[in-house]
Amino acid sequence: MEGWRTRYFPILAEFVRNGGQFDRPETKDLWRGLSNLPTDDILEHHEESVKFLLSYAEPEDRMTYVHRSLLFITELLISLRLPEGAATREEADTDRLLLNAIHTVPINKEKPNKFETVLQHMDSGVALFDGAGNLRFLNVQMSRLLQAPRRALIGCTLNQLFFHANLQLPIRKIFLRMYKDMVLNRRFHGEFQDVNGRFLLVSISQIEELDGDYLISVKDVSEYKQIEQSAFQNDKLAMLGKIAAAIAHEIRNPLTSIRGFIQLLNPLLKDVGKQEYGRIILSEIDRANDIIYEFLNSSKPSAPMKQKVLVGLLLKESILLSESEALMKGCELNCEIFDPYLTVAVDVKQIKQVLLNIMKNAMDAIVDVKEERKGRIDISARHEGKYALISIRDNGKGMERTTLNRLFDPFFTTKEEGTGLGLSVSYRIICNHGGTIHVDSQLNEGTEFLIYLPYAE
Repeated sequence: MEGWRTRYFPILAEFVRNGGQFDRPETKDLWRGLSNLPTDDILEHHEESVKFLLSYAEPEDRMTYVHRSLLFITELLISLRLPEGAATREEADTDRLLLNAIHTVPINKEKPNKFETVLQHMDSGVALFDGAGNLRFLNVQMSRLLQAPRRALIGCTLNQLFFHANLQLPIRKIFLRMYKDMVLNRRFHGEFQDVNGRFLLVSISQIEELDGDYLISVKDVSEYKQIEQSAFQNDKLAMLGKIAAAIAHEIRNPLTSIRGFIQLLNPLLKDVGKQEYGRIILSEIDRANDIIYEFLNSSKPSAPMKQKVLVGLLLKESILLSESEALMKGCELNCEIFDPYLTVAVDVKQIKQVLLNIMKNAMDAIVDVKEERKGRIDISARHEGKYALISIRDNGKGMERTTLNRLFDPFFTTKEEGTGLGLSVSYRIICNHGGTIHVDSQLNEGTEFLIYLPYAE
C-alpha cells in the first residue's frame, strides 16, 4: 500500500513539466491504489511533493507549477469521489480540503537552511534516487556536470534519463555504464572520462538512513589527474636521467675512437673509390652522438642562464631560423605580437630550442595533410596575468587523445625516425624556467601549444 508514495512524485513532476498532461501509463494504477485511502493522507503527501517540486523551480515558473499541481490534485480527487447516493457530505469535505490545500501550498520560495545551502554549493555533484529508480534530488553542481536544468530532470526514472532529450549522448552512455557496473558487476565506484576530457569520479551509496534510496556523488578530478600525471612525468624523467648518466660516457668514448680511425682510413678508401662509405660512417656516428646529447639534456638540461629579452624579438629570431624549412615544406608562418614590450627572463638558447622543436613538429604534422589544405602556422604572444603566453597553432593532422596523453613521455614518438626525446626535453626546459606547457588538439583540424613563461618587468 505504501508504494503509492514512491510513484506519486514522479507522476506529479511529469504532469507539471508536460503542461498538465497525463502521459505516464502507470497513472491509472496509481489512481486505483489511492481509491481506499483517506483524502487527508493524499493531500498531505501532495503538499509535501509540491514543496519539494517548487524548491527547484525558477521564480518565474513557480506560479505555473502551483496551478498545474492544483489541477493534478483536483482531477485526482474528482476521480476518487464516492458513488452518487453517498456523495454530498464527502464532496463538501473534499472541497473544503482542496481550498485548504490551495492556501497552504507555498508560492514564495522559503529561505533554505544553511545545510541545504552547503549541499547545493558543494564542488561535488549529488543526486538521490529512490528504490524505484526515480530521481528525487540533485544539487546545482550535478546539474552543471550533466549540462541540463534541474527542473527538466526531477521526477524522471532511470529509463527516461537513458533517453532524455536534455542530456547529451555521451552523458547518457555514462549513465548506462554506471547502471551496468552496479547491476552486473556490483561495482559502486568508478572513474569515467567524458568527451571534453574531464575525469569524473562516480560513487553510488545505499545508506540505512536513506530508507532504501541511492545516493550518487560525482566529482570532477581532472585537476588532480593533471597533478598525478605531472608527478608521474617527473618520475620517468628522473629515471631517464639515471639511465642517460650511466651509458652516455660509455658509448661516447668508443664512438670517438671509431671516428678517429675512420678519418685516418679516408685516404685509403679514396684510393679504392669507397670514400662514400667513410662519409656515411662519419654521419652515422654524428647522429649517434646527437642522440646521446639529447639523452643527457632530457635527463637534466643545464641550469638556465637567464637574461631579460623581448618575447617579440625571441619569436622573430626563431621564425627566421625556421623560414627556409617552412618554405620547402609549403608552410606559411604568421606571427602576431599583441604586446611589443612583453618581456621574459629566460635562457635564450634553451627557449629557442623549445620553439624550434615545436615549430618543426607543426611542419611535420602539416606535411601529412598539405594536399588537402594549405599549411599554416600561427605564432602569437600576449600578456596573461603573471605570465607571457606564447601560442603556436597549426592546421595539421592533429592528435588523438591517447597520443595527447603521452605527448611528453620520453621515447614516445609517432615518427618513424623520431627519438621521442624532443618534447620531453622541451617540457623539462619550460619547467626549469618556472613555466608550463598546455596542448590542445583536434584530430584532422590541428594542434595548439600554449607556453606560459613568467613575465618580467
